[in-house]
Amino acid sequence: MTGSPTESRPSKILKTQDHNDQDKEDKQLQDLSMSKNPRIQRYLVAIEYIGTRFSGSQEQPNCRTVVGVLEEAFHKFIGQPVSIFCSSRTDAGVHALSNVCHVDVERISKRKPGEVLPPHEPAVVRRAVNHFLQNEGDISVIDVRCVPNDFHARFKAQERTYFYRLVSGSEPLSTFEKERAWHVPEKLDLYAMQEACKVLVGHHDFSSFRAAGCQANSPIRTLDELHVCEVPATPYFPSITEREQNNSSLKDSLTCSVKPEVGLPINSFSNTDDMVDTNNGKSNLEEFGIRRRHRSYMVTARARSFLYHQVRLLVGVLKCVGTGELMTSDVERILNAKTVTAASPMAPACGLYLGRVKYDLP
Repeated sequence: MTGSPTESRPSKILKTQDHNDQDKEDKQLQDLSMSKNPRIQRYLVAIEYIGTRFSGSQEQPNCRTVVGVLEEAFHKFIGQPVSIFCSSRTDAGVHALSNVCHVDVERISKRKPGEVLPPHEPAVVRRAVNHFLQNEGDISVIDVRCVPNDFHARFKAQERTYFYRLVSGSEPLSTFEKERAWHVPEKLDLYAMQEACKVLVGHHDFSSFRAAGCQANSPIRTLDELHVCEVPATPYFPSITEREQNNSSLKDSLTCSVKPEVGLPINSFSNTDDMVDTNNGKSNLEEFGIRRRHRSYMVTARARSFLYHQVRLLVGVLKCVGTGELMTSDVERILNAKTVTAASPMAPACGLYLGRVKYDLP
């Protein structure tokens, strides 16, 4: 029998299947981690960090880890050891704009050992822990909140958002971008990458985007968002031409009594190949000491949970689509293959950022 045209499409899976299995597992692990001591206050702690010098987030012997550094800072603050549980595990080199963890603290008087005192206010916890983190230079607490003792940072998370930064261009990567983005020397086809995202978003068996060693019971996940767009280079410093254009736009807006636009069009900060200095008619590329900018792209992936290395494997495929190594039909083939050996090489850790962990907070 000849195959029908629909056989190449990703198969549809009942959306409740992965959620039910995951909910059961989460409930069992959450019960084990619940504090039974009524004198203990559980804090939800949001942290940001540069992952370059960390061997990942989870504690490992003889390695510098996010949890290890944070537990040490809390120990110095309250005078006793604590255990910290992260909402999301990040690998070595992966950064976080906001990872969330929880910690149980029993405030004991340092003057009268054994005397239990009222819990610290969240603002006090934030300031104190950051005081003990200040010499680290690559991690800080950005928010703290009191939560019930059955609130688990990992299992109560409703949604996680990751960002991945790619920079494209033949020039060597800027010192300011080292270990902060994936440098792709080739030009990237943004439209082709956006079309590939449409194939991958939704409810699928993501076995092809699941690295060996993944401990999840099921490869089925719902990818609520997968999006790629061009963004300003980071850090962004406007050229003289851009400053003049911005000033001109501002004057025109004030003359017309219209509120000025805050941002510039995307092509005004990203594509400097054709930019010309109006003072002498020379290309900026011909001027001494002016670095040629790269084009910068951001991939956003949002879901309740992800498989091990799923985002980096997705980005690896999108990059190959952008360079023309793969077509949209190849992405469908990889997804349907249901084996990680069908996927493109995984994107490096340095471009990945955990952006947000969403909760329904009490």
